[in-house]
Amino acid sequence: MRILGVDIGGSGIKGAIVDTLTGELVSERHRIETPQPATPDAVAAVLAQLVAHFNWTGLVGCGFPAAIQHGVVRTAANIDASFIGTNIDRLFSAATKCPCYNLNDADAAGLAEIKFGEGAGQTGVVLLITIGTGLGTVLFSDGKLIPNTELGHIYLANGKEAERYASDAVRKNEDLNWKRWGNRFNNYLTTMEKLFWPDLILLGGGASKKFDKFKDQLTVEAPVKPAAFLNQAGIVGAALHAETQYGLPAYSDSKPEQEAFAPL
Repeated sequence: MRILGVDIGGSGIKGAIVDTLTGELVSERHRIETPQPATPDAVAAVLAQLVAHFNWTGLVGCGFPAAIQHGVVRTAANIDASFIGTNIDRLFSAATKCPCYNLNDADAAGLAEIKFGEGAGQTGVVLLITIGTGLGTVLFSDGKLIPNTELGHIYLANGKEAERYASDAVRKNEDLNWKRWGNRFNNYLTTMEKLFWPDLILLGGGASKKFDKFKDQLTVEAPVKPAAFLNQAGIVGAALHAETQYGLPAYSDSKPEQEAFAPL
């Protein structure tokens, strides 16, 4: 099945057509700058431009930088606070004239990794952590996503918020060598293990590329591996999400005929 996958970020809105059977992009990726301020109507208008660029009339999946509950935005980080409470499944579907389904952007990347990356075929609990400006988390149980986890914001036994203690931004800002930072990150991982007892821990984000520099500091029992599915993960995962959501209740106030959005 071919679906337009979109990654909506604070600086850019990127999309490509995805073959959900293989996880491959079957078009060139296209990027448009995120409007400033990134209000609901402004972002919807840019998304409509992106859809028009591909002359697209089928399903659209979007990874969005917020917690999304049944299509409704619950948080706002790199977007305008006016998004909170907005049903973006409805808004974006109306703007693009395509059925559009949205999920948290980290969750989107996780879906790609669990289907096509290191998490493929893994049973039990899988925890994916993206190490960057913060600590993003994605949690799966037997391949099923538990959405909108914000486990980078938990407080550790030392009283510090995890991502303000062990993110890659903290490593750089405090000029920590890999061993010292690795010990901090291990503190976070051992806390996650005591809470969730994952069968596999996957690491994404910039620091994961330097895994060999800090892996010796990690003492968790679960296997720890760098994620395999990197740059295109958000686009691919958004498309996978739309595939699973197609046909579920209304993404617009007046439900259009399903035939109008027949998948390719």
